[in-house]
Amino acid sequence: MIKILNENEIAARLESALYSAGRPLTVEELIKATGTESRQKTIAVLDLIIKKMKNTFKAIEIVTLPDGSYVFQLKPEYSSSIRKYASKPLLSRATQKTLSYIALEQPISAKQLLEVRGSGVYGQLKELRQLNFIEHQSVGRLRIYSTTEKFQKYFGIEGDVDILKQKLFNRKRK
Repeated sequence: MIKILNENEIAARLESALYSAGRPLTVEELIKATGTESRQKTIAVLDLIIKKMKNTFKAIEIVTLPDGSYVFQLKPEYSSSIRKYASKPLLSRATQKTLSYIALEQPISAKQLLEVRGSGVYGQLKELRQLNFIEHQSVGRLRIYSTTEKFQKYFGIEGDVDILKQKLFNRKRK
């Protein structure tokens, strides 16, 4: 017997998947979580949840990332005030430093990163690529790294890279 899911059950499954994942989920993963096998139904219910959240919650949101995945997150403007309550950061301190260095100096080569951040940088670069916070271009045998649109969206940064660099540079000088 096939069980037909109502909208409330689909919504509950979407909410629980996004909340418990702790990372962005693709539409395909969300379809599996709902058990509907319907892309259209899943996205329609997800859109309703997003609208309800905007009207109900002030500090949390579901965001559609540039790659089409969805993430349940704290709004960026609240992250610094609650950091001490978070159980485990998304990135280690060393990886955060590498990411901020890339953001400030981009485009930057792997060789330059190795010189500044040490041999642990390779693992950090792998982690940052898996999160889609950085990307690279190959120029001959050289890899040149820069941040992605997902990085900017995730950290609530708007505008182009030059504005980001100026903000980071001004913060660094204080």
